[in-house]
Amino acid sequence: MYKVQVKGCFDSAHFLKGYDGKCSNLHGHRWTVEVELCKEELQEEGQCRGMVLDFSDVKDVLRGETKRLDHCLLIEEGSLRETTLAALKEENFRILEFPFRPTAENFAKYFFDYMKSAGYPVSAVRVYETPNNCATYEA
Repeated sequence: MYKVQVKGCFDSAHFLKGYDGKCSNLHGHRWTVEVELCKEELQEEGQCRGMVLDFSDVKDVLRGETKRLDHCLLIEEGSLRETTLAALKEENFRILEFPFRPTAENFAKYFFDYMKSAGYPVSAVRVYETPNNCATYEA
């Protein structure tokens, strides 16, 4: 089995509603996303001969999504009062709402599904909230 990995990063804020601890407060991270792809065989022809795939293509797809999440507030749908959400949006804050709690675990699955839907042979995704803490989602 051949495995390759690409990495992307983004800076965003989040909070965990209903969490009893400091993560219930709004705070930010330098999120790092590592996508592992695997195939039994290398490509046999064309410019990607001898490769699992073209790193540049995969990085471009991953970068498209990390760029979308960069420098915004990542929230779970329904985690803010409508008036609070409206006030933040009126101030032109970038806010992305997700149907899940914005944890490293959930973002690992989110990026796994995202890359898989783009047609890549994803075997695992790791999302780091800090250099020392990560969550992994595997096939």
